[in-house]
Amino acid sequence: MMKTMIARCATTAAGTALALVMMAGAAQAEWRGWNIHPPEYPVSVGMEKFAELAKEKTGGRVTGKVYHSAVLGDQSDAISQVQLGAIDFGEFNMGPLGTAVPEANVVSLPFIFRSVDHMHKVMDGPVGDKLAAALEKKGLVALAWYDSGARSFYNTKKPITTPNDMKGMKMRVMNNTLFVGMVESMGGNATPMPYSDVYQSLKTGVIDGAENNWPSYESSNHYEVAGYYSLTEHLILPECLCVSKASWSRLSAEDQKAVREAARESATLQRKLWADREAKSRELIEKAGGKINEITNKVPFQTQMVAVYEDAIKKTPALKDLIAEIKAVQ
Repeated sequence: MMKTMIARCATTAAGTALALVMMAGAAQAEWRGWNIHPPEYPVSVGMEKFAELAKEKTGGRVTGKVYHSAVLGDQSDAISQVQLGAIDFGEFNMGPLGTAVPEANVVSLPFIFRSVDHMHKVMDGPVGDKLAAALEKKGLVALAWYDSGARSFYNTKKPITTPNDMKGMKMRVMNNTLFVGMVESMGGNATPMPYSDVYQSLKTGVIDGAENNWPSYESSNHYEVAGYYSLTEHLILPECLCVSKASWSRLSAEDQKAVREAARESATLQRKLWADREAKSRELIEKAGGKINEITNKVPFQTQMVAVYEDAIKKTPALKDLIAEIKAVQ
């Protein structure tokens, strides 16, 4: 009898201890967040707002610290770390995410979006939900879609007005075979490399050019060493504020709802800040003497992308229906 009572007490004590541990874990989640940009950047401000709102909406049960300027590693490494749960959340461009999640490559297809507004409508609707489901299968919970505007080519040599102007140019691209194919389809030599290496590579002639949006072109000072900016606007890439599925699963349903709300509110702020920053970046570059050329006829560029689309669909057949859905969004 005594042994039975002791055993029961031991079991009860063990259960109580386990419950206390679980309650302590649920009581507060201290998350680390990865960000590639400097602290004042629109993405950075949005992420700080997300951390602030998550703490507020969960009553302090979820707190987060954002590590800016890629101090936790480069983007491809950080994606893996968030998938593994070593980093709790991050803000990633959908281009590099396509390496880990093939369905995400649909938004990296050149000229897939007609405008930034079109991209927002797509990502905030059923297509965005499908891409979020694909990301979750790979350990990434998509909470909100941030803006990164339209990307265009810039280089050290000359304006780009037709695809032929790209021939022979060594162009840095993000680490994704789609972007390699995009540049090579126009006769350029695609060179994937970390973002942090681009300035010096442009300065020393290792590469002739790269492609990015207005704020990145300006904040990285790439305009100082590659003064020709040609408005191809070939990519309009959304970005993902993602949480590790491992970290997410430790939250209660109530806190998950609150954290998702915080993320979406931060995205509203980030998109507004982004639009403002684009205008300021362009103004700064024009004042600095940047040589900017508009491209009124983008059809020749778009025509060169047929093989890129065909190759992408061949590798990931699911892209075919997603492409059709995106084009149908008005």
